Amino acid sequence: MWFSRKQADQLPTRDAAASAAAVPKQVTTKSRGDAAEAAARAWLARAGLRWIESNYRTPGRGGGEVDLIMRAPDGTLVFVEVRQRTNASHGGAGASISGAKQRRIIFAARHYLMRFASQPPCRFDVVLVHGALSGPENAVPEIEWLPAAFDAS
Repeated sequence: MWFSRKQADQLPTRDAAASAAAVPKQVTTKSRGDAAEAAARAWLARAGLRWIESNYRTPGRGGGEVDLIMRAPDGTLVFVEVRQRTNASHGGAGASISGAKQRRIIFAARHYLMRFASQPPCRFDVVLVHGALSGPENAVPEIEWLPAAFDAS
């Protein structure tokens, strides 16, 4: 690409690029959520569940999303909602799963199940991650697994 002298003077130097790379990335809600989902997925895998899919979304607006879809050893398809909170103010992670949120998860699960000729047994689990996933090395979050936390009825 060709630059005029004026434009070339405004391009970042190698030193500027190196110093910009040294700046730590900002922790966002998305990055915290991704870390919580990864921790929950690993925890559930150690508990014997097999990962199928992450972040399944229905097409279009107004749909829903399932954080994790796992398969239990008995063949049950498990739709998992992962909630993470660093502290227990406002009721903690569990209190954030409202009836409306449950309906959106159920909607997404029903959409996912349309791909099957016959519906497998399924359930809705919740994994609560209490505490921060980043920070001091000795800060280990507490993970709480609630199998069959709610149903589609």
